[in-house]
Amino acid sequence: MLRSPLRELSLAVVPGRQMAVLHKKFLHKTGPTDVLTFELEHERRGRAVSGEIVVCSTLAKARARQLGHPLSHELLLYAIHGLLHLSGFDDRTESAFAAMHAKEDEILTRLGIGPVFAPRSGRLGLHAGRLRLRNGVRKCRSS
Repeated sequence: MLRSPLRELSLAVVPGRQMAVLHKKFLHKTGPTDVLTFELEHERRGRAVSGEIVVCSTLAKARARQLGHPLSHELLLYAIHGLLHLSGFDDRTESAFAAMHAKEDEILTRLGIGPVFAPRSGRLGLHAGRLRLRNGVRKCRSS
């Protein structure tokens, strides 16, 4: 399903207020974002081998309600999105965006859930990209 050198992963689900604090602290942006991804350790070739994904329960709940699917599906989408970033996927260009979200839907389909991200229905995208900080931590850059 996904080939990645990632060996260790933690996932935190936080409310909007806490996500807004993290978003401001690490990306200097106001308000919550859906997902932040931190690359914690890297192998010799620079690929992440351990990381952390932080997802926002408040935004996931609102989005799930808006799209009419279970909260658990939206949270899983956010977690998979972060996992893909940790595995080297990016979504800053249109083609990379399409490839990344197709991979999300492929994984969700193989898990028996089916596509959750629906760009054809006008869904706004999740955040785009990663940011490398001085200490080597990378995180998703929100849109």
